[in-house]
Amino acid sequence: MSEKKDEIAEDQAQIDETFEDVMAEEADEFEALRAERDEFRDRFMRALADAENARKRADKERQEASNYGGTRLARDMLPVFDALSRALEAANEEVRAQAGALVEGVELTQRELLNVFGRHGITAVKPELGEKFDPQMHEAMFEAPVPGTKAGDIIQVMENGFMIHDRLLRPAKVGVSSTPKS
Repeated sequence: MSEKKDEIAEDQAQIDETFEDVMAEEADEFEALRAERDEFRDRFMRALADAENARKRADKERQEASNYGGTRLARDMLPVFDALSRALEAANEEVRAQAGALVEGVELTQRELLNVFGRHGITAVKPELGEKFDPQMHEAMFEAPVPGTKAGDIIQVMENGFMIHDRLLRPAKVGVSSTPKS
């Protein structure tokens, strides 16, 4: 019976050893699978982040194209607005009396052009006399000392500027006061 016990103990030791070998192999395989899973998760998260960044970039580019896609056309239309403004400024009372319908047609055309500009996010930059010169919004055409003003004050507006949404399309052309003579 002692032999049987020894045999059983031997068999049990062999079973235990085989079990430990199998468990070690399983543990190694499990760790390899866990590492592979972690790698795939990392790659998936990176791909997901790249896709999200690409979506955001495309949305931003689409928004910019929508907002600023007509910038060149708008710049090309500004001289038309300027010509209409000069025509209206040149129309004195005598011209208005003789060609009132023509002047009214020019006014309506200019107003419609401003409405179209407005629908596309284009707004006029209209500096006021005495306002401080802002190089981000204005272009100085000349400087002159003018009594009663401070250096950097706008003393004349020659041409209005325009913005398209939050970008400057054309700066307002202005005359600026230099240090006034006393």
